[in-house]
Amino acid sequence: MKPLWSLFIVCVIDVLGFGILIPLVPFMAASFGASPTFITWILGTYSAGQLLAAPLWGRLSDRLGRRPILISSMCGAAASYVLLAAAHSVAMLFAARALAGCMAGNLSAAMAYASDISRPADRAKTMGTVGAAIGIGFMLGPAIGGALAGEHLQSASFVRPALVSACLSVLAILLVVFMLPESHTAEHRRAQAAAGPRASAWRLLQQLPALRWLVLATLLVTYSQSTLDSTFAIWAMNRYHAGPRSIGLVLLVLAIVAVGTQGGLMRKLAPRYGEVRLVLVAITCYVLGLATLGLGAALPVMVVGLILCGLGAGLFGPNGAALASREAHAHNRGAVMGTYQSGTSLARVIAPFLSGPVYSHVGPSAPFLLAGVVTLQALWCMLGVRRAHAARHAPGGAAGP
Repeated sequence: MKPLWSLFIVCVIDVLGFGILIPLVPFMAASFGASPTFITWILGTYSAGQLLAAPLWGRLSDRLGRRPILISSMCGAAASYVLLAAAHSVAMLFAARALAGCMAGNLSAAMAYASDISRPADRAKTMGTVGAAIGIGFMLGPAIGGALAGEHLQSASFVRPALVSACLSVLAILLVVFMLPESHTAEHRRAQAAAGPRASAWRLLQQLPALRWLVLATLLVTYSQSTLDSTFAIWAMNRYHAGPRSIGLVLLVLAIVAVGTQGGLMRKLAPRYGEVRLVLVAITCYVLGLATLGLGAALPVMVVGLILCGLGAGLFGPNGAALASREAHAHNRGAVMGTYQSGTSLARVIAPFLSGPVYSHVGPSAPFLLAGVVTLQALWCMLGVRRAHAARHAPGGAAGP
């Protein structure tokens, strides 16, 4: 089997385990009596751990190879799911999500792996394939998690979904061991060592203006994604009296749009329009989707808003990652992708810790409207990326790191 399709299968199974718990953590916290603010803070704890760990995982993948990092991070994920299954208090939920975040090196390593095995001209397609795998996990996971938990909060089972997630992580580890060859071989690592010391994330941002703008853009866009992730279940539970099963089905619709965009449209759109234009369209779709959610009340209007958000997520993910990978060379690809991932992680810390208080003190729709205003600023960042590319390709421009 080709390495890309092996990676695809691994990512589907790994993210499926993570996705199963997406609609459940807010309901678990609510069952322990947590307020909306504390519920979003529990979700933010995962991202805080990921923010601290993502650059380290990226550098370790450059030094040790992609496979060891994938295996180690999946082991940590399995342990966090077991801890989540045993949780009987808000404090244990915090601990489980913090452990999961600190061990979340799988996605940056998977993106670096995909970049290793692709040619520059095909990188957006390859990232789209990996993005589709991640999207499938997020698509099926919430629906499965909701079905395993049930619809009513009083009778919902949270142990069963958490243990299923742990088993899926173990399966993903076995698939990496037996199906996924190392893409960053010892020869590549020796060449990397000969190239000199690796630049820190801060130094990379100083050296690479386009990467700097991309990290800021993904921070702004991911802020909207994380706001939606952290408040949608609470919002739908209060407005429509939805339970875990209903939330899982709604998230299934959202993910179907994102996966269809990444897996189907990307192969046709990326060569024709280029990554920068598609990112601009993605940002616009996300802003419109958030505005629709914030201003609309009827259920069909909510579905339209979610579809627009799914389209934005499907376009932004692979194209943003492809643009970031173009800023890297073979010796620092993991570091560059880890730095890019840090923008995502920082947004996923800021959004839950901000959206919960905004939801509680301003109003249920306020987090969506605020996220739309924040995400709109990403359009300026993409203009900065264009300027950086133009300066680099001008006579005498810098060639890269």
